[in-house]
Amino acid sequence: MYKNLAGRAVLAWAAACFLSPAFSQPQASKEPLKIGFVYVTPVTDAGWVRQHEEGRKAVDAALGAKVKTTFVENVAEGADAERVIRDLAQQGNRLIFTPSFGYMEPTLKVARDFPDVKFESITGYKPAANVATANARYYEGRYLAGIAAGRMTKTNVAGYVAGFPIPEVLQGINAFTLGMRSVNPNAKVVVVWLNEWFDPPKERDAAMALFNQNADVVAFHTGSTAVMAAAQERGKMSIAYHSDMRKIAPDAQLVAVTHQWGGYYTQRAKAVLDSTWKSGNLWGGVKEGMIRVGDFGSKVPKAVQQEVLARQQDIAAGKLQPFRAVNGDVRDNEGRTVIAKGAQLSDEQILKMDWLVDGVQGRVAR
Repeated sequence: MYKNLAGRAVLAWAAACFLSPAFSQPQASKEPLKIGFVYVTPVTDAGWVRQHEEGRKAVDAALGAKVKTTFVENVAEGADAERVIRDLAQQGNRLIFTPSFGYMEPTLKVARDFPDVKFESITGYKPAANVATANARYYEGRYLAGIAAGRMTKTNVAGYVAGFPIPEVLQGINAFTLGMRSVNPNAKVVVVWLNEWFDPPKERDAAMALFNQNADVVAFHTGSTAVMAAAQERGKMSIAYHSDMRKIAPDAQLVAVTHQWGGYYTQRAKAVLDSTWKSGNLWGGVKEGMIRVGDFGSKVPKAVQQEVLARQQDIAAGKLQPFRAVNGDVRDNEGRTVIAKGAQLSDEQILKMDWLVDGVQGRVAR
């Protein structure tokens, strides 16, 4: 009897619970994944930070209510970066992207104090248990842009406005020069070092100085659109970097080397959401869709466009490697053999690049 009464009581209790509003209503959805981004310059219409901002927007578009993204712009590398990254972690961001080389050490320092937060050090090279690193093979796009510059130059002189002499920048200068000289053996590249990533007045002055040295096309590895604007003003040609910059230089742009971060950022956010995120190191290029060359200016003949796009397909297929010596030894601008005929640089060698190829006028500050 007592067993039957107990059983009926349990059934009655279960029915009441099931029918009550607290149990009949669907459970509240999980809180969205909070994702923070740290930007080294202000968000402008084009450039390095613009491409990462487009990547953030791509995450929002792909994942919707599952994520809540935020960013902090114009954060100086060093102590200020550590403060901002730490603030984002304390605010409950479970995934933080830090896309600047100088953010690497601050990211690692904060990550040690927040082991449950995932960090993505973009252009960094030091991973940890909760810090992944990622970068793009910018040099592949630089080689292709060099082909366009080699075909279009009339003076056989190109200028290059460069931020800092780190391997990433040296890779770009060398690949651009090799691409240019692959179609124009008489071409040379003059480098101006700024020791700044973002200083529009200095970038503009450097471009103007290069035009005064007979350069009729200029490439750059800095963060603003100042070089493009200078080329437009002087009636010269320029290679857009990071973003398509035809709005700034509609007559000057030859081609754009653009960086596409949306796919990678979305993939990594999904990995956190489904608990499959792991630290690692990705170095993606044309093949992975992280580097793309296109957005040709109106003055570039169809034949040149087709040639550049065909070589882009060759890189994607593995048929073309900018740092492979096909026709003879590759020497640096001090006469030393840096790639023997028939050889190809390994990723490790490319990542430690500390030389400038023959054809470049400039020196690496050591």
